[in-house]
Amino acid sequence: MQKYTRLATNDDLISIMKIIDNAKEFLKKSGSTQWQNGYPNEESILEDIKNKSGYVFIVGNKVAAYAAVIVGIEPTYQEIDGAWKNELEDYATIHRICFSKDFQGDGLGKMFLSNIISLKYAQGISNFRVDTHKLNAPMQALATHNGFEYRGIVQCNEDEDPDRLAYELNL
Repeated sequence: MQKYTRLATNDDLISIMKIIDNAKEFLKKSGSTQWQNGYPNEESILEDIKNKSGYVFIVGNKVAAYAAVIVGIEPTYQEIDGAWKNELEDYATIHRICFSKDFQGDGLGKMFLSNIISLKYAQGISNFRVDTHKLNAPMQALATHNGFEYRGIVQCNEDEDPDRLAYELNL
């Protein structure tokens, strides 16, 4: 079965939103406050698509995963309780990464993240960052299994529980 990563299109929106809804449900069941305030929503995904920062992972002919990859300064990463290893080069932040419940446990997360990193590396980006909630163990495992190192805690734009574990990968 063919597996590949490509830019998301408006035609992918329904599939992406189903995946995001699955992820919100999973996070809620784990006790996490992450993604429980209406974000991410259709508007943020359409903005990703418009800016050519939204990516989908295709398995066969189905959208199996989604992520936004944004090159440039991430405002919430300006202050960190810890330290970034590389503050000199441009970096890509990987946001909103999520998998369809139909494809979880197949080891495809590593492939999707590796594909994203490879695509951006080919565009000259060698510094990557991601953050996640302390209760989101699958994302923490995905980051560390792909070579990301824990760098400290950043604050996201969430009132109830803004602490996020921050990870960085330098190639």
